[in-house]
Amino acid sequence: MKKQISSGSAFEAEYAYSRAVIDGQYVFVSGTTGYDYATMTISEDVVTQTEQCFENIKLALSAAGCGLHDVVRIHYLLPDKDDFARCAPVLRQYLSDSRPAATMMVVGLLDDKMKIEIEVTARLPA
Repeated sequence: MKKQISSGSAFEAEYAYSRAVIDGQYVFVSGTTGYDYATMTISEDVVTQTEQCFENIKLALSAAGCGLHDVVRIHYLLPDKDDFARCAPVLRQYLSDSRPAATMMVVGLLDDKMKIEIEVTARLPA
């Protein structure tokens, strides 16, 4: 069983990807940035962007039939490693129940306005 989920973001059509894909028991959520997809705006603040990332991810997971408590793997991608510590309170706020396996990577992102991108894998409830 494979099902694609879209957020309606212009990025998905432009770069030929889905916000999330359900494949069997797992939901793979694409790297998600801090854009508010309804307005296509993004904050300059990494903490605010992190919160928006999680809100965007929650919408994708909900459309798939699960939630943040079902996340088993997470990747954080940041251009500036020093920003990661500032995001820790937000990570605890959204992930204290699931505490997934995690990796943080320092990378270049597509747009200089993007200060964080988050990718998750969740397992569908039995």
